[in-house]
Amino acid sequence: MTRSRPVFPFTALVGQREMQRGLLIAAIDPLVGGVLILGDRGTGKSTAVRALAAVLPPIRAVSCAYHCEPRATAGLCERCTGKSRGRPGASDVPVPVVDLPLGATEDRILGALDLERLMVSGEKVYEPGLLARANRGFLYIDEVNLLEDHLVDLLIDVAASGENRIERESLSIVHPARFVLVGSGNPEEGELRPQLLDRFGLAVEVRTPQDLDQRVDVVRRREAFERDPEVFCSNYQSAEAALRSQLVAARRALGRVVFDDVLLRQAAALCQQLGTDGLRGELALMRAAKAAAALDGRRVVAREHLAEVAPMALRHRLRRDPLDETDSSARVARAIEQVLGATAP
Repeated sequence: MTRSRPVFPFTALVGQREMQRGLLIAAIDPLVGGVLILGDRGTGKSTAVRALAAVLPPIRAVSCAYHCEPRATAGLCERCTGKSRGRPGASDVPVPVVDLPLGATEDRILGALDLERLMVSGEKVYEPGLLARANRGFLYIDEVNLLEDHLVDLLIDVAASGENRIERESLSIVHPARFVLVGSGNPEEGELRPQLLDRFGLAVEVRTPQDLDQRVDVVRRREAFERDPEVFCSNYQSAEAALRSQLVAARRALGRVVFDDVLLRQAAALCQQLGTDGLRGELALMRAAKAAAALDGRRVVAREHLAEVAPMALRHRLRRDPLDETDSSARVARAIEQVLGATAP
């Protein structure tokens, strides 16, 4: 059996704090709604997502195709529904982090009939797709802005309902498909459809480092990893383990984190001043700020947490203003200073 190649450590990433914090926030509270990573090529977007998978604490799952939660009473597959005692054996498994390649077919994403079994025995058996594999985990789409429109429609439907429904070829299947959607891409190569953009709770920006020391550090670390990945990763074992413990503690504490009414009014005032549509901005702000506080070991959300997550939660929700050529990040930073009296990180 071949050994899998080590993954570049999450704690070894350099100069992309906003991206790292955004991914960790989504890992602590999936209700935040996923992360969109936008920026230049070669800035570690895909590396960060795959590195996150290595530090996520394992989940308890039964041995079904959808790794259902053993004690859950809802959101289960057909095999596990109603089997509180007779569900397949449970064990700790890694959190699924599934890549959805741009060239993936609809059948590969949704699942389809197992043609081999159909031809051999005439038995109609559903072969789960990528959405089934991603249940209770992360679905990662690189170059998400280049995804075909009909696949975007499928993802929007599933992300909204948490279920994958297939009605075709005499096949009627419904299975759970709840996942954190993570997309990355270069905005210069195309924009996302507004319907999909709205499904991301956070949007983080990554840029090529302009600090000379950071650039040198990135090159040194990458070269050391390529030369001897096992030795390089061993140097970060303690930091990775500490981050994993921090995530476990943050998840346990999340439900007890307090977001007081004063901050809630300030969050609403931010959204009002920026003219965001609906109330998803306020919800994303509140959930992300609570997760950030939990990650920092705080029981009460502070103003700095709100200032930190506001650019991530709001920059992709702004209407275009033909009279204001300022980019969205600068507009959010200006509103943070006016409403909170603080400076965006």
